Amino acid sequence: MKFVKLSLVMALVVAVAGGLTGCSSNTVENKGTKVRVAHFPNITHSQALVGRADGQFQKALGEANVIEWKTFNAGPAEIEALFAGEVDIGYIGPGPAINGYTKSKGDLQIIAGATDAGAILVTRKDLVLKNAGELSGKRVAIPQFGNTQDLSLRHILQENGLKDTTKGGTVEVRQADNPDIKTLLDKGEIDAALVPEPWGARLVSEVKANILLDHKQVWRDGNYTTAVVVANSKFIKDHPDLVEKFLRTHVELTDYINKNPDKAKETVNTQIKELTGKPLGKEILDDSFKRLTVTNDPEKESVIGFVKLSVDAGFVKTTPDLKDLFNLTILNKILKEKGLPEIEN
Repeated sequence: MKFVKLSLVMALVVAVAGGLTGCSSNTVENKGTKVRVAHFPNITHSQALVGRADGQFQKALGEANVIEWKTFNAGPAEIEALFAGEVDIGYIGPGPAINGYTKSKGDLQIIAGATDAGAILVTRKDLVLKNAGELSGKRVAIPQFGNTQDLSLRHILQENGLKDTTKGGTVEVRQADNPDIKTLLDKGEIDAALVPEPWGARLVSEVKANILLDHKQVWRDGNYTTAVVVANSKFIKDHPDLVEKFLRTHVELTDYINKNPDKAKETVNTQIKELTGKPLGKEILDDSFKRLTVTNDPEKESVIGFVKLSVDAGFVKTTPDLKDLFNLTILNKILKEKGLPEIEN
């Protein structure tokens, strides 16, 4: 009997030890997730810049997880990084987000909004136009074909009965980097430009550009998205807890920026200086922020409008199935808990 009891005790000890070993192994395997977050050094990505500077995102994810920040200057490059599995969550314009969703067949989803409006249409200093209909025969620059400003411009042309020259129209649409647009406009080599902030404010201040359409006149009274938050759909599925912590912080930062604009602008400018080597002047910074809305709402109707414009312009071959483009379940859970209006998913 003693031998039997001893055998049972030993077996129990081995089983418990084995169980503890297994638990320890699983804990190690599930610990220390690296979350790769992308953004631009741009005021339309203010939540990312403030949260990066002050460490809110890292604090929310906890010591066991690490945020790896990745900075981009163009949407396509960020989308390629998402495709390559090098980015999990990103702040980006709706145009690239749409293209990314379409090309990946749903591997990328919009999980929140970030910024509305924040772009203006200007003309060179010696050219004063009464309305956008007078852009016929003019050369108009945008930062990138297929981006938010390009699609907005095409909508403006359409509303005024105009088309770009590649479609048999009379408006020449050119692609150029924002710094180059400034040079081209100053030299008179282009007639107008539709650019995001802070470049709109810079063109007005530094090369005396005229505002033809202010931010609320570009489209939908300014209620159109300029930046959204996207995530890899597999990352959302595998790490819903981390996505929730990230979005909770995003919502809190949105509220903080709106309630503390002066402090937020200072932090954003410090980050821009750190990432680009040059801060914005106070006047330009203030004017830029006046032309945008920091928000959680991705303005779904405007994104759907951008899809149609992308198809009409040929950037997207056929109208995609949009049923999985938005994944706002986690965002709405957070908004409900905070007593804030939910967004139709």
